[in-house]
Amino acid sequence: MTTLVPDLLRIENLSVSFPVFGSKIQAVSNLSMRIRPGKVTALVGESGSGKSVIGRTIIGIESPLASIQGRVLFNDPATSEGPVDLLKLPQDGRQIRAIRGNRIGMIFQEPMTSLSPLHTIGNQIDEALRIHDASSPAEQRERINDTLSLVGFKDPAKVHGMYPFELSGGMRQRAMIAMALVCRPALLIADEPTTALDVTIQAQILKLLRDLQSQFNMAMLLITHDLGIVTNLADEVVVAYRGEVMEAGTVDDIFRRPIHPYPKGLISAIPTFEMERGQRLKPLREIAVDTASMMETGYLNSGGSRTILSVNHISKTFRAKKRKLGSHESNVTLAVDDVSFDIRRGESLGLVGESGCGKTTLSKILMRGLTADTGAVVFESEKGPIDVLSAQGEELDMLRQRIQMVFQDPISSLSPRMTIREIIGEGLEIHGRGSRSTRLDAVRRLLRTIGLDDSALSRYPHSFSGGQRQRIGIARALALGPELMICDEPVSALDVSIQAQILNLLKDLKQDLGLTYLFISHNLAVVNYMADRVAVMYAGRIVEIGPCEIIMRNPTHPYTRRLIAAVPIPDLDRPLNLDTLDIPKKATQNWNPAFIQDTGERLTQVDLGGGHFVLAKPQSTIRELQP
Repeated sequence: MTTLVPDLLRIENLSVSFPVFGSKIQAVSNLSMRIRPGKVTALVGESGSGKSVIGRTIIGIESPLASIQGRVLFNDPATSEGPVDLLKLPQDGRQIRAIRGNRIGMIFQEPMTSLSPLHTIGNQIDEALRIHDASSPAEQRERINDTLSLVGFKDPAKVHGMYPFELSGGMRQRAMIAMALVCRPALLIADEPTTALDVTIQAQILKLLRDLQSQFNMAMLLITHDLGIVTNLADEVVVAYRGEVMEAGTVDDIFRRPIHPYPKGLISAIPTFEMERGQRLKPLREIAVDTASMMETGYLNSGGSRTILSVNHISKTFRAKKRKLGSHESNVTLAVDDVSFDIRRGESLGLVGESGCGKTTLSKILMRGLTADTGAVVFESEKGPIDVLSAQGEELDMLRQRIQMVFQDPISSLSPRMTIREIIGEGLEIHGRGSRSTRLDAVRRLLRTIGLDDSALSRYPHSFSGGQRQRIGIARALALGPELMICDEPVSALDVSIQAQILNLLKDLKQDLGLTYLFISHNLAVVNYMADRVAVMYAGRIVEIGPCEIIMRNPTHPYTRRLIAAVPIPDLDRPLNLDTLDIPKKATQNWNPAFIQDTGERLTQVDLGGGHFVLAKPQSTIRELQP
């Protein structure tokens, strides 16, 4: 006879609304779901579907202005009192504080803003123990060090006294996990725990969460829009849209036998490595773009040499203001190391690599935001080559119009004090393009190009969604008729359906307007969809470059192979092998010796044919470099 195990947490008919200008926004509407003991339940959906509101409501930290109805029943296995309705407990009362941070822990989405910059890591983790644990300070210190070891810190005593800014993004996320786990909760709520992390660090965090969940037999509510993570961690899935459950079931049911069109649409909106070249993504909602009006103005870029930008032997170092007392480590960091490549006119060159590999530093050098130590960058204009790094006067003015950038964060890159008309038309005004009326006509054409209408002209950025703000950023970059656009992580802050809209828009603009892209991303599936060629960057150097099909399907360099192996794919038949996936930051010990630089020698780009180059020892043969 099978014994029914009661649910650890059951949400019944939950509704959450917020007052707005005499009306209200319904964030969650009559939602019901469950979390079973020792299981991982994934809550997935687009931004604005109410996922984070549900997480905050469970632990009682939602805004006091929120109107909350329904029941959240928590059945703590450590007590015999039976289910407790968390919504009936006073929001800052003794009972809810005994549960929050103790029996229910939470990992927040952005560790840099969730950790206090004024307190050490140890002090912030210790706070939970001081509130919930009666052990001595020495015992608490030992408990903290044990937890820091569990989450992957090799020297817990050192990390105990460090501040958040001294840790990388992945290390800060590990510290957040340690803070949530130090009291050994029965339920862990993980709100987008890997959104800001690159694929290799993400794989480490996924393995860590899976191992800890198994070790402590802990239940987990995984809030995410990344379906690749869901297939690798979750037992059950709840798909939400605008605060309502569209479909719920086992991970096998949702991914192999979805019934509702919404989860089907989410799955089809994700770029995969199996997509045919030229195949389009299928966003949930298409946006009507109009590039025809831009082409009628003579925007099309079709002339000039075959190469639009040549990057030759660029290097950039950063020097710390001072060296730590007693430290023998160099205070000089080599961020970009002898980087050379060409960007061909009309192509999309993908630039991939981990955080800290030098991608953004390189893009800032190309945009004259940073000064290179050595090297040259040449832009091929219709009037002849221009030295990007030393251009002045008319040449610099031309460069600022011919090369534009689309930034990663569509919120912070748009001025909150300017209307959309002012934001898009600013470049036209600065460079004296036409009269006031012709500039307004140009802004209207740009809005139509990105799928917005004239009603957006007088509005401010805060009144648009994340995807709309990113489209406005693209329109601003298009305003001066650039030939080359540098896209720095343009979709990393967007959920899958909005991401599909933006990627399709960028592809359409490239085809219709003859644009050239340098597309920087740590999402290899996105790069596979967008790029014609791919350059892989590691520790400041280009370690492999070649056609997208070769790099993504038959890479040669061991670092490229590890990057691709770390990508979580939303396919139950191809899970990540987290047990064998070992990607430390400087893992070269298992590499083929041909790829390892010995003292006194310099690696070089070895030609493998077909435009495929890999960084290796000069005397290496193609056979020696094969995996």
